Amino acid sequence: MTDHTADVVILGGGSGGYAAALRLAELGKDVVLVEKDKLGGTCLHRGCIPTKALLHAGEVADAARGAADIGVDVTFGGIDPARVRSYREGIVAKKFKGLEGLISARGIRVVSGEGSLEAGPAVRVGDDVYRGTDVILATGSYSRSLPGLEIGGRVLTSEQALDLDVIPDRVVVLGGGVIGVEFASVWRSFGVDVTIVEALPHLLPAEDVSSSKALERAFRKRGIAFQLGRRYDALTQTSDAVTVTLDDGSELVADYVLVAVGRGPVTAGLGYEEAGVVLDRGFVQTDERLRTAAPHVWAVGDIVPGLQLAHRGFQQGIFVAEEIAGLSPVLVSDIDVPRVAYSHPEVASVGLTEAQAQDRYGSEAVKAYEYNLAGNGRSEIIGTSGIVKIVRRVDGPVVGAHLVGDRVGELISEAQLAVGWEAHPEDIAPFIHAHPTQSEALGEAFLALAGKPLHAL
Repeated sequence: MTDHTADVVILGGGSGGYAAALRLAELGKDVVLVEKDKLGGTCLHRGCIPTKALLHAGEVADAARGAADIGVDVTFGGIDPARVRSYREGIVAKKFKGLEGLISARGIRVVSGEGSLEAGPAVRVGDDVYRGTDVILATGSYSRSLPGLEIGGRVLTSEQALDLDVIPDRVVVLGGGVIGVEFASVWRSFGVDVTIVEALPHLLPAEDVSSSKALERAFRKRGIAFQLGRRYDALTQTSDAVTVTLDDGSELVADYVLVAVGRGPVTAGLGYEEAGVVLDRGFVQTDERLRTAAPHVWAVGDIVPGLQLAHRGFQQGIFVAEEIAGLSPVLVSDIDVPRVAYSHPEVASVGLTEAQAQDRYGSEAVKAYEYNLAGNGRSEIIGTSGIVKIVRRVDGPVVGAHLVGDRVGELISEAQLAVGWEAHPEDIAPFIHAHPTQSEALGEAFLALAGKPLHAL
């Protein structure tokens, strides 16, 4: 056995882990980063980046089909799965190479192998033990399934769906959350008949109900079918088809089934509990500063209860790095982390839904305004419909923003600033947005809540 030492040892090189490593190196710390697969984790290799590349390919396909409507003659010849895959893998490879170069340039030691936590604190990789003054756990998440539903054959998770080398004719998606609606969206753009099955009353059930309903209207228009308030009951598959039976006895037949029912924490068998870390249903329990019950052991990212988003992992990784360095950083609460589903149309939000705001402050103390993108020139030009909904406290700050429409994910940072800095609509209203831009839709909502709407009644 060989002992190694460092200021900080990080177990997991995904979004949270590598963000912590980069910031610690900036702060002069000696860092060891242990990763069993590739730097970048799920987000870079099997999640955020490759799925958004697919969605962009779908966007181009939709644009080609509709080009004649704006006077551009284009012949759409179909989707070539091999070339789409090459395009997607090229983007991932370029981002991966850039990340490797950045990690190397910061002097971070990368250890390849499967690590486990030991008291001390330390991380064991084979016969080597890496001891740090502090250890950060950042082991990420995996695709969940449903009880009794085995993944394999024609039953896929998002990872297998990315690797499909054919364009199916029919797909059933179990789960109407972010992963489910994104894959449903890209498959529909590729010409696939898609049906989503969601147990709760709406698609994207965690979002403001106005956003969910706007997405549902858009999906109906696109020909994406969905069954809400329905649960999976049973599944059978043959060599060429899958049959899904729902709780009402109805059946759906498809070429493939995508199981998109959320992600679970990767914590089992890694020595966490033996080293004094407390788990609850597999998630690492921490205090408000992301410290675990084991001294000098921290946790970040998807293994910490809450939003499972790459940028939350970035933020938590940076926070813990600065906390270890004694900088007393500010941790952004989950409610102030922006959320985006990159479907067509996109759904973006930050802060409280209208219902959450009413529960917290009382119905009479909350006011909301909804602006329809039909009144926005830029949205009309690019051919998107949707809404911008702003929620504020009466005579108080903006507490939530909810957007639906193509490309609205690019607008959510402005909304995050408004919510995070507790800005009043009256404070924002004087800052007129560039015309014509989609950002004007946010400005119109702020103007209306400030009592002086411009392009709305």
